[in-house]
Amino acid sequence: MQPSIWITGPSRSGKTERLVQHFGEWVSSLENASAKAPAIAFAAIGDNRLNLSDRLAAQQAQYPVETATPAGFFLSEVVLFYPLLVERGIVGTQFPLRLRPETEQALATRLWQPGLDEGTLTLPGVADYFLVRRMLDLLQLAALAEVPPEDIAPLLQQGLAPPETQPDLWLHIGGAIAQWRDWCLERGLLTYGVATDLYARYLLPDATYQARLGDRFSALLADDVDEYPAIAYTLFSHLLDMGLPGFFTYNPQGSVRWGLGADPARLATLAERCSIDPLDPPAGTLGTDWADALAGWVREPVLLPDLPDTMQSIQTISRAQLLRETAEQVAQAIHSGRVRPDEVAIIGPGLDAIARYTLREILNRRGIAVEALNDQQPLAASPMIRALLTLLALVYPGLGRLINREAIAELLIVLSQSPIQSPASNLQPPATPEPAPAIDPVRAGLIVDHCFVPDPDRPHLLPATAFPRWDRLGYRATQAYESIRLWIETQQAQQQQRLIPSPATLLDRAIQQFLYGGSTLPYDRLAALRELMETAQHFWEVESRLRQMDALRNAAPLSESVQDFIELLRGGTITADPYPVRPLITRPAVMLATIFQYRANRSAHRWQFWLDAGSPLWLTGGGGLFAAPLFLSDWSGQRWTAADALTADQNRLERQIRDLLYRADERVFLCHSDLSTSGQEQSGPLLTLVNAARAIAPPVAPPAPPLEEAIAADL
Repeated sequence: MQPSIWITGPSRSGKTERLVQHFGEWVSSLENASAKAPAIAFAAIGDNRLNLSDRLAAQQAQYPVETATPAGFFLSEVVLFYPLLVERGIVGTQFPLRLRPETEQALATRLWQPGLDEGTLTLPGVADYFLVRRMLDLLQLAALAEVPPEDIAPLLQQGLAPPETQPDLWLHIGGAIAQWRDWCLERGLLTYGVATDLYARYLLPDATYQARLGDRFSALLADDVDEYPAIAYTLFSHLLDMGLPGFFTYNPQGSVRWGLGADPARLATLAERCSIDPLDPPAGTLGTDWADALAGWVREPVLLPDLPDTMQSIQTISRAQLLRETAEQVAQAIHSGRVRPDEVAIIGPGLDAIARYTLREILNRRGIAVEALNDQQPLAASPMIRALLTLLALVYPGLGRLINREAIAELLIVLSQSPIQSPASNLQPPATPEPAPAIDPVRAGLIVDHCFVPDPDRPHLLPATAFPRWDRLGYRATQAYESIRLWIETQQAQQQQRLIPSPATLLDRAIQQFLYGGSTLPYDRLAALRELMETAQHFWEVESRLRQMDALRNAAPLSESVQDFIELLRGGTITADPYPVRPLITRPAVMLATIFQYRANRSAHRWQFWLDAGSPLWLTGGGGLFAAPLFLSDWSGQRWTAADALTADQNRLERQIRDLLYRADERVFLCHSDLSTSGQEQSGPLLTLVNAARAIAPPVAPPAPPLEEAIAADL
């Protein structure tokens, strides 16, 4: 029998390449590979799964391989074997329907609203929105750790002190989580937490399922198992017990997803069943010479080493000045030919909207493209999406209170824009400025003042002639306004006649009518439209399921659901990414990323700029989900204290420093401002490191255009 192999080494040491190599050797040893069942290959996140799939396809095209993430595998297995769960009496007979995170949040809030209103589900200093999110996360953490929902409350009581004013809070939270799990199962709704709980407690231990599992796969591959949850250990152990060869990679200093469900200590015990294949640290990176030294300094700051010229600092007083000098240093290096845009990364413990906007605008003005890695923004941040939501409130009755004059003016401006002819790549911005909308802000204001009739039940638009001086609007604006108004009136009439199947259909009609189906839009706006449509279609698919099962809900007017949808998106909820989530063709661009995003994406660059290097967020940022340490296999079982949290933060900082240095080939710039955005003095754990590095002189920047001066003034 083929022995399992455990490949271990630091970042960029070639673990994935060695994984593919060992798998290829195993395939070559088979007598009749074509007759074998496919192998199953796991990666921690979706992007890494796609990369692993491409590598395996390129090397082992003749052997079938199925790829998955742990969370995706658990969900798909529960859906695939749902009839078995129905037969066992664990779930109802409703066909399973997956809930997206934003819908999960809305429905859980509705279910728990009585407890939120009464105060039994109130955590001091935590808003209801974030408390609901914490409770949903607790269900997922428990499922990943193979902890039944009924044991969540005792676990919290054992590990965390409740608020003095609410000694029974953990009991109430545990009961609410169990209530949510049961409510979902009764309606056939699956979240990642509910699906993982079903998989861990009922499906994986089932003898029938285990027999089918062993027949379906011939080998097991798992990349970066230090990012996997405890339930993955149980699954892998079962597969190894069935005689499948296993190929694993493990980074002792990885654990990017520690605090998000990963249990590296539990997965590390799989090494006892494998032949160990250690890899040397990568050559030619800053981590080769400095990872151990700086990690030692993180543990003992008094042993600070003399830093080389490859680690320099950019120091300013204000953060606004820091952002500008950082962008200028990047631009100067790129224009001088010392480095390409795609060889530069700007990394920070947390990139706020000001930093993203400022860096992007300054670099774009210098002709340098910028890519924000996994930059998730609420849909309502887009004027185009806000206009479409306003359109919904105009067409469906009873939603007039959701509309104000500013929203109507924005709708007229957005829906009167001419199509933009995008380049063939759909990536580069137009060579010429976008054409002005037919209705500019001044004309939109005049129209709203004289033609918009607010009404709680039926707000509507009057003909342009209702404005005594409608000739001041001009022919182009008048025609555009009348086109929008008549289209809305047509949709209102069709809605009354029940000729619009669902609000998602109305949104699609509006996109086809006013935005030309999105075919002329740049990629980021097209992605926002796809995100909106996927969210809307899913929302009303779930709404239809709930109406079928709830007589009172079915009797309620559809406009109530439309109101819930509008308020959900306007509330700033970040929806799930659309598919595909990124363009097929990429351009050379400077990368903006948080530390977590950068490490999880396994990126590497010649030059790294560590933004806000003096911020305390380098130590405290990214600490994971609420109560996450209590669900780890190596938790002591004792009350989690501030000292424990500090130790965990220091260990994570050490891993971050090592990992980032191994991902930098040539230079690291420590970018520090004495004052944060709020004006507070910064004295984070890397401040002495900043002071030990050689400070570089500010670049000689060209005169700032008016836009850039405005940005700096806003900061």
